[in-house]
Amino acid sequence: MRRVRFYPEAWPLHTAFVIARGSRSEARVIVVEIEENGVIGVGECTPYPHFGESEISVMAQLGATAPIIEQGTSRWELQSLLPAGAARNALDSALWNLEQQQSGQTLWQLTGTTPLPSISMAQTLSIDTPEAMAQAAIANQQNGATLLKIKLDDHFITERMVAIRSAVPNVSLIVDANESWQSEGLAARCQLLADLGVLMLEQPLPVGQDDALANFIHPLPICADESCHTVESLPQLVGRYQMVNIKLDKTGGLTGALALASAAKERGMEVMLGCMLCTSRAVRAALPLTTGAKFIDLDGPTWLEKDVVPGLAFHCGVIDLQATGD
Repeated sequence: MRRVRFYPEAWPLHTAFVIARGSRSEARVIVVEIEENGVIGVGECTPYPHFGESEISVMAQLGATAPIIEQGTSRWELQSLLPAGAARNALDSALWNLEQQQSGQTLWQLTGTTPLPSISMAQTLSIDTPEAMAQAAIANQQNGATLLKIKLDDHFITERMVAIRSAVPNVSLIVDANESWQSEGLAARCQLLADLGVLMLEQPLPVGQDDALANFIHPLPICADESCHTVESLPQLVGRYQMVNIKLDKTGGLTGALALASAAKERGMEVMLGCMLCTSRAVRAALPLTTGAKFIDLDGPTWLEKDVVPGLAFHCGVIDLQATGD
């Protein structure tokens, strides 16, 4: 007999997280627990208003689906019960975690992926003045970061990027515009980033304007984030993007994320692995995807004042899996 429990949590941030769409001071997540014969599987999701989700809507989806899950529904059956999104992710992650504990296997073993002793990842710089972002870049470099993800909006792009690159000339940089740019002037901005040694540009244009990237000649790879949710997104992205950012809250869990990663690679696209503002519970569920990712952006828990216990061992730019046995 299964029992499903779900509840919201709020995790304050140590620093405001600012992107093109606004600022956040806490991570609001929903936790799902699935208990079966005394074993509890746990999953977590972050409802995302930009995708039409709210804490209320996700809780309602979970409430409607919980009785079916309690009857013994599998992860595969779950895929047709709920659309891709935060609610399905929390349930999918909890079912993976339950299976992991019941089988005595690791998540790496269940997915047939190779475990890593540590994971190098990007540390994010949220939007601020050019001077403040440059100082943040220096601080991250001094703490060991080798890859920085720069959040930008539609203002002071040159000033911010030049200040950051001047401050940390030897650190690898990727840029995320979060849909805040337009096709006019995009070529010049791409060239600026390339001239500064930026390795990749993420989602420069709003969703629905991807056609502007068809036959668009640019000097650095462009990654789809908001434009890519599931395998069904890919046909509209091929020939426009060279990379996709996979997040469990978009794919509806690891089950859908593994399918998206495989399908993207079959189409010659690279994979980036990302997350929302979240705790280590959410990042643990995504770990099997790290082995095939070009860029890894799993620093969500590093923005929290404190993480869930037991949490992953985060250092600046690194997740030490040996330290926690993950």
